[in-house]
Amino acid sequence: MQHCQTTDSGWGNYHNASPRSSSSDPLERVVRLASGSAVVIFSVSTCCMCHAVKRLFCGMGVNPTVYELDQDPKGKEMEKALSRLLGNSPPVPVVFIGGKLVGTMDRVMASHINGTLVPLLKEAGALWL
Repeated sequence: MQHCQTTDSGWGNYHNASPRSSSSDPLERVVRLASGSAVVIFSVSTCCMCHAVKRLFCGMGVNPTVYELDQDPKGKEMEKALSRLLGNSPPVPVVFIGGKLVGTMDRVMASHINGTLVPLLKEAGALWL
């Protein structure tokens, strides 16, 4: 079992967000990647809010799959697609749980505070306790 680490390169499972198929639609790529794991975070490695949301999940014992958009050649396109998906919210961090969009840091924290985050994580199979 892989555990979250406290170094910048050790948050959960890191993947290159480049598509494996011939699809060139960034939004389609985001949706496909978001449904690939119980918890998926689209992040930028230098973003403090991204760091905080990764730390939150790791502190809860969740091992998220993280896509660092600034380290991917198609990351800017994906960031724009996320921005369109979210409306006026900042494009990162964006969290998907069980393939469903939870939202940015404010939505994740609101869910955590009001007690709905843990049941979401349990339902997605990301948390067992």
